[in-house]
Amino acid sequence: MKVLVVGGGGREHALAWKLAQSPKVQAVYVAPGNGGTALDSRLENIAITDVKALREWAAAEKIALTVVGPEQPLAAGIVDEFRAHGLRVFGPTKAAAQLESSKAFSKAFMKRHGIPTAEYETFTDAAAAHAYVDEKGAPIVVKADGLAAGKGVVVAMTLHEAHEAIEFMLAPNPDFNPLGVTHNEGGARVVIEEFLQGEEASFIVMCDGKNVAAMATSQDHKRLLDGDEGPNTGGMGAYSPAPVVTPEVHGRAMREIILPTIRGMEKDGIPFTGFLYAGLMIDADGKPKTLEFNCRMGDPETQPIMMRLKTDLFDVMMAATSGALDQIELDWDRRPALGVVMAAHGYPLNPRKGDAIKGLVKPGDAPEDTMVFHAGTRKDGDATLTSGGRVLCVTALGSTVKAAQQRAYEVAQGIGFDGAQYRKDIGWRALKP
Repeated sequence: MKVLVVGGGGREHALAWKLAQSPKVQAVYVAPGNGGTALDSRLENIAITDVKALREWAAAEKIALTVVGPEQPLAAGIVDEFRAHGLRVFGPTKAAAQLESSKAFSKAFMKRHGIPTAEYETFTDAAAAHAYVDEKGAPIVVKADGLAAGKGVVVAMTLHEAHEAIEFMLAPNPDFNPLGVTHNEGGARVVIEEFLQGEEASFIVMCDGKNVAAMATSQDHKRLLDGDEGPNTGGMGAYSPAPVVTPEVHGRAMREIILPTIRGMEKDGIPFTGFLYAGLMIDADGKPKTLEFNCRMGDPETQPIMMRLKTDLFDVMMAATSGALDQIELDWDRRPALGVVMAAHGYPLNPRKGDAIKGLVKPGDAPEDTMVFHAGTRKDGDATLTSGGRVLCVTALGSTVKAAQQRAYEVAQGIGFDGAQYRKDIGWRALKP
């Protein structure tokens, strides 16, 4: 069987790496892929990003399964395009992907279906947004309505930060867009919501429209600097499982958030298929609320989760695209996994590109139970260069979180590029007394 993975980040490298381990898979193509997928002899990069061109290529190559990684092609309707031509594809339709592509749609959906989330208001007028922030005070959360590669959320601890975020997201000058927001139809909008206290966790499930299979729990680190300081990023590291998601919290999340979402989407006539990522805030009483939905696996959560998955991912995907997830039982390595993101100089606002990366080894030569997943990299002859903000995710399994952490940092310390930055405390919440 031939498989296509759409995307070029660390998440897609991890998915392709796992799919290539299946004895049923003869070839895994990654479109467009990155420098890491180019290094792996089991993977082949395809330099196509246009949705229609990808569909035509997949049909011509008789691709048995396509897995869509990032949010942009999902929001552009790649699943609709592939399905319309009889191709098997895992991901949500364009309409269902609004759970991520429009914060306003998502919040209205949660309110309509009684899914616990923060109180909020939506604004297109900057003056009204500023007045609302002044009325509510800080801390407060400002979210761009459209996609922004994980950088469209500002947790404003001061009124100044909140007002600045509104200016960034509702800027009248279309050339001024420092967060890289892709505005939805109707122009720029912001969702402003209450600040929730607690501990965050990533709760990711696979959906086939009716049935749900929960992935291993995980927790990522959004802030750039140690101690959860500095600006928000797309994620500076992650580990799995997340101790904060106790069996009781897991049960509540399924009953109060995940299953009502799947039933609500079905009731609204837009059944959800694909990965559903619920970002949870869990309060001191173990009660979860929904911070956001993503319609894809998280990045960097995918990397440690795939390290722990023992079940054949190809079999799981085939069941998920056949409405048969209720017949699948996922098997997990009991050991924790932890991934450390190495980011480019200037990330997150002005990442530098083109720095040579030293110390990389081929996947087969990596120390046992470790893997360096690539994101912002590209091949240039025999060299591998940085080509994005988050460059690598150095991931390791260990008997404990501390052991996984030590192994990941040992490998990371052997890799270098000019201006490399990474946190030194990934996993700290799982290690606290």
